[in-house]
Amino acid sequence: MDTTQIAGLLEPFLPQPEFPKAGIESISTYIDILIRWNARINLTAIRDPKEIVTRHFGESLFAASRLFPLCSSVPPVVKGIEVADVGSGAGFPGIPIKLWAPQISLTLIESNHKKATFLKELTRALTLTDINIQTARAETIPPASFDIVTLRAVERFETILPVAAGLVASGGRLALLIGSAQFNVAQSALRDLVWSSPLPIPNSRSRVLAIADVSAPA
Repeated sequence: MDTTQIAGLLEPFLPQPEFPKAGIESISTYIDILIRWNARINLTAIRDPKEIVTRHFGESLFAASRLFPLCSSVPPVVKGIEVADVGSGAGFPGIPIKLWAPQISLTLIESNHKKATFLKELTRALTLTDINIQTARAETIPPASFDIVTLRAVERFETILPVAAGLVASGGRLALLIGSAQFNVAQSALRDLVWSSPLPIPNSRSRVLAIADVSAPA
């Protein structure tokens, strides 16, 4: 897909237009690989490349830009930050977050072996480093292992939600890309977390980014 077209489609989702050209080129490659693999295994129900950009990359990069805001005078301190994407599937939002903030250490947790194989090929094709693909259920990962944990479009949301929260280290954050109706569910299930007001995702009727802080002990 044309990189200029991709950049234009992503504009509503990003507060800063300075997304590196190399990142846009990686997204173009990502789309090609995703469409090719999607013919063999069900990675996404969305087939139109423009919709893939707006629905998957736009939403993921909206989260990335809020978790790691860019500032020309003060670079974001993300070196060594451990990020986990639970139920990564086709790699969203984890890999777009990595494209936005390459310095993070990213773990993709995906129990489906075929999807995990796709993620391995994708990360090789994009020459991404410091990525750990865990072909395992999130319940088997040691708790409190990550500074940031993301969750998007997973089955059994109410069941996996406390598992994902348990992976967040003290002082870390849980970031959910969910429908607005799910926000109350998340608040009720995780009352010990400190929730920020959910942020509406551009060009969406009901999708939000909800971020919660895991309080450090006093």
